[in-house]
Parts: sequence; structure tokens; C-alpha cells
Amino acid sequence: MSQFDAYAADYDAALNRGLSLSGESREYFATERVKWVSRCLAELSARPTRVLDFGSGTGGTCPELLRQLDADRVVGVDASLESLNAARRVHVDSRLEFRTIQEMGSAGPFDLVYCNGVFHHVPPLERPAVLAGIRRSLADDGYFAFWENNPWNPATRLVMSRIPFDRDAKLISPPRARSLLARAGFDVLRTDFLFFFPRLLAALRPLEIRLSRIPAGAQYLVLCRKLEC
Repeated sequence: MSQFDAYAADYDAALNRGLSLSGESREYFATERVKWVSRCLAELSARPTRVLDFGSGTGGTCPELLRQLDADRVVGVDASLESLNAARRVHVDSRLEFRTIQEMGSAGPFDLVYCNGVFHHVPPLERPAVLAGIRRSLADDGYFAFWENNPWNPATRLVMSRIPFDRDAKLISPPRARSLLARAGFDVLRTDFLFFFPRLLAALRPLEIRLSRIPAGAQYLVLCRKLEC
């Protein structure tokens, strides 16, 4: 039984209570993360049609992946059966599918794996094995969009302290994430930082494109590509 089974019914509400300090909801951050990934992939002339949301939870990001990436198919996988059941009830679309992580291999290969805020819940010694599974699920030259919470941002730590399932998480620094990914057989293409300004300062958000290489945003993206064996 996953620790997140107990939070499946209240997951979004608990997350939004923590995020309320920013003045934004979970939906805002999900939309902006996918928008950023879409922009990065467009710069690489990449159009992923088969997408995996690794650690999809209750499935809130999967419709954004369909819409913004114009994907043909999105598969969400998670360790929490209760979260998957909630996702199936809420998100009904012939292009969407929700499976357990154990079923991930038979669902691929994928052009893109998207993952947000998952690895700070994975015990450090288990992270290489999880990354190996993700790599196997990717098609040749497939992309991996690895989002994590930035431990160098005090506001991030404050928000996480207000969310029950995030309080004891083991955050990963950007250099550590890049090292893990490189050792797992990925070519690290870029690291971007996002979410510098709360809603109160939303007028400044157009500056985030210029600030994205400054390691101060609330979250960061490591975009990488699967290397050939």
C-alpha cells in the first residue's frame, strides 16, 4: 500500500492549502510546468506523441499534457491504487490511460516521460533503479522532463512544511539531480528554474524566461534525452 493511498481523496485540497501562500492553485503550477516543457521541446523541434506521466497521482496534469503537447496518448502511472482510481473517475478521455508503475513497461515506449515532484519521495538508494525503469520505458532518443522542488528556495521549504505528505521529503539539489540523471544514462540538455514570483507580483512573471538560469525559482526542470547504450 502506497503512503499516498491515504491522501487520494484529499490530495488536491492538501496541496492547495500549502500552495495558498503563493496565491496560486495546483492547476496554475501544472499548466505552467507543461507550458515550459512544451516551449523547450519546440526549440528542439521535438513533438512527442506518446507521453508518460510518471507519478501522476490523481491525474491532474495528464489533460494538460494532452492539450499543450497535442499528444496522441498520455499514460499516467503511480504507486497509489487509490490515486489511480480517483484519476480514472475524474479524467475520462480515450487518449488517457492510468496504470500502476508495475505496468509501465508494457505501456511504452514513450517519446517523453514527464515527472514532477516524485523523486523527493523516493528513498535515495532506490533512485537509480527508478531512473533505470524510466529509461527503459523511453523510445530511442526519447526525452525526460524531470521537475523537482528547489531546496535552495526558502519559500519552497515553507510550502512543503505545510503539506502533510511533503514534510519529511528528501529534497534533491539541481547538481545532484543532474549527476543522478547522467549516471542513469541520460544526456542532460538544460536546467531551468521557474516560479520566482507569487501572484502578488504576477506583473513580473514575464521576466521569468530571462531569469530561468538563476537557481532561485521554487522549482527546477532538468530536461534530458535518453542516450544510446
